[in-house]
Amino acid sequence: MQFAAALSRRSDTEAAARDLADEVRARLGTSSVDLACLFFSSHHALRAEVLATMLAQSLRPRLMIGCSGEGVIAGAEELETAPAVTLWAASLPDVAMDPVRLSFSPTQDQFRLSGWPEPGVADSSFLLLADPFTTPMQEVLSLLEERYPGTKAIGGLAGGGKDAGENRLIFHDEVLAGGLVGVRLSGPVDIRPVISQGCRPIGDRFVVTKAEHNLIHELGGAPALQRLQTVFESLGGEDRLRAHRALHIGIVFDEHRAHFERGDFLVRNLVGADQTTGAVAIGDVVQEGQTVQFHLRDAQSASEDLNLLLAADRATQRRPPLGALMFSCCGRGQGLFGRPNHDAAAVTERLGAIPVAGFFAQGEIGPVGGRNFLHGYTASMALFAERDTGTTHN
Repeated sequence: MQFAAALSRRSDTEAAARDLADEVRARLGTSSVDLACLFFSSHHALRAEVLATMLAQSLRPRLMIGCSGEGVIAGAEELETAPAVTLWAASLPDVAMDPVRLSFSPTQDQFRLSGWPEPGVADSSFLLLADPFTTPMQEVLSLLEERYPGTKAIGGLAGGGKDAGENRLIFHDEVLAGGLVGVRLSGPVDIRPVISQGCRPIGDRFVVTKAEHNLIHELGGAPALQRLQTVFESLGGEDRLRAHRALHIGIVFDEHRAHFERGDFLVRNLVGADQTTGAVAIGDVVQEGQTVQFHLRDAQSASEDLNLLLAADRATQRRPPLGALMFSCCGRGQGLFGRPNHDAAAVTERLGAIPVAGFFAQGEIGPVGGRNFLHGYTASMALFAERDTGTTHN
């Protein structure tokens, strides 16, 4: 397998396309471009057809997918506001690629699947890019779990647009203003997910003893809000300030573990509380009997989490990654870390100067605890490596 990534900062779309094609071709030589992933800032959204057409004609990829983003990630750089386009290309001999496409009709309240492959392929992975305004992603992931149980899905929600019809998706040389595009990959390739939710647990763990949909009424037999206030009062000064603006809750995804650490939780937003009833509302459905723990998100925790996960991949996997795709929340970047290039630089430092590309997303897709979820404030990555038959896959 071979991988290449190119970046253009030009605001001229035709010139940017030529630069990308020339650089990718120079890096891959005579190898075929099997999969191309194209990500671009909103500056190029209105001329996305030009980008797609020129790159398809120059490189003739078997499949090209892509989208607009809030910003662009390329190598060790993150371009959050400036014009930018990045192209990531892979030569994947003997790897099966099944393009997928989905549109949703709000009037008929149903999906329309185009070309989705038959289930039953062992150890396959989906790369998915979707428009947040026109794609109910939670329902899509439920459909994926039903149709392709055990399959990993990694990707992100397009950005750059402020309303429906303003984002752009790329499928082959076609440009779409909504829906979902992607590919299922299977065969001699190991696609390893790295899902960094960027939070750390605080306070005690509690069992949910009374809940309804996304409302937690009781934790450990006491009103949920009372438990939250106790945890809040136990925090030091700086953590109290962070809790005012970045308090979350983690749901344990494997109740059979003897102990729980960072990474053993599916992190969700706290969206409200009712002083009268003592209930706390969270950004997901919760069930009685589940174990939860409150979490804090801050720059230090997010940095530690990402670096630990990347280091763990290198320590536990025999085959190093040869290329990577990265989908980072638009709530990260300089706004969270106070400096540019944090996530991209961490990947380069931990994994080496491999071809990396991606974008700042409006939501990140990735598996946690064996199930695929839509996340927020997360860095979701797909690491591509040679298949090692002796490796236990996540």
